[in-house]
Amino acid sequence: MTNFERPSQPIDDNVLTERLQRSRDAILSELRKIIIGQEDIIELVMIALFTGGHCLITGVPGLAKTLLIRTLATILDLDFKRIQFTPDLMPADITGIDVIEEDRTTGRRVMKFIKGPLFANVILADEINRTPPKTQAALLEAMQEHRITAGGQTYQLEEPFFVLATQNPIELEGTYPLPEAQLDRFMFNVVVDYLPEEHEVQVVTATTSNLNPEVQRVVSGSEVLALHTLVRKVFVAEEVARYAVRLVRASRPVNNDSPDFVKKWVSWGAGLRASQYLILGGKARALLRGRANVSIKDIQALALPVLRHRVLTNFYAESEKVNSEVIIRRLLELVPTPKSGL
Repeated sequence: MTNFERPSQPIDDNVLTERLQRSRDAILSELRKIIIGQEDIIELVMIALFTGGHCLITGVPGLAKTLLIRTLATILDLDFKRIQFTPDLMPADITGIDVIEEDRTTGRRVMKFIKGPLFANVILADEINRTPPKTQAALLEAMQEHRITAGGQTYQLEEPFFVLATQNPIELEGTYPLPEAQLDRFMFNVVVDYLPEEHEVQVVTATTSNLNPEVQRVVSGSEVLALHTLVRKVFVAEEVARYAVRLVRASRPVNNDSPDFVKKWVSWGAGLRASQYLILGGKARALLRGRANVSIKDIQALALPVLRHRVLTNFYAESEKVNSEVIIRRLLELVPTPKSGL
């Protein structure tokens, strides 16, 4: 389980908040040169970035998922690697492999480890659900432990380390659904939808012209790590933390006080990591919006991306065309908010 720090005292130094906001503004300014629209998606990816979480990005082809991730890695001055996941991809193809190397002066042969593409700061795992479970398991260790094991040796990955994975929801033939343990390692499941007409017109106009904007590197890896520490200093009131926990607990059919529709439609509810990510994400969202404390609205705004891949529906839900988003929205309406109105 991820080792989250306990909430600290409220931030009384506005310089800390301004530091994150300056980084946010610089990143957004550069992203806007390439990406049009998708404000909510960009905010979620930035929250994951500033908290050290991983993102699963779901959407049909042609919605700039890969472009967004590649552009972000460039802006952050981080080492970026793209891995195209295929059915024949093996664990060694992403972690690295030991090879025999001969010293030309002595003639002695030694084993040398050749690093795989996981040895980068930002990993784009493209179509992650197309690779077999053995390779998915190798990625799972990297996501959770920030290290990989090859040839009996353990190698630490360079920080910061982010995995931003994509999957296509419409082409399911020949895919391997991600196991629940790996889904739980993703902080968010971000759903990318089609652009509004006005934004689509802007994209078509920009991409069919001779314009070729270049983005600048505005934030370093060390600054990103410093922002991770900053976010964890944000104050969260007990009422807000309790609301987040109650929202997550209500999604579990094993709880006696869970709603009847949860017991009917849910086979497995969200675990403890969901509560942790709601609070941690809420801290980053609060800072991005110029506040030094987490509000109920922060928790509610992050409920869908945090919970949609952690609430698993059963056959009865599928037969009634009920998905996890329907259940989460009903929980948001049902779970009472604190009277203080934070």
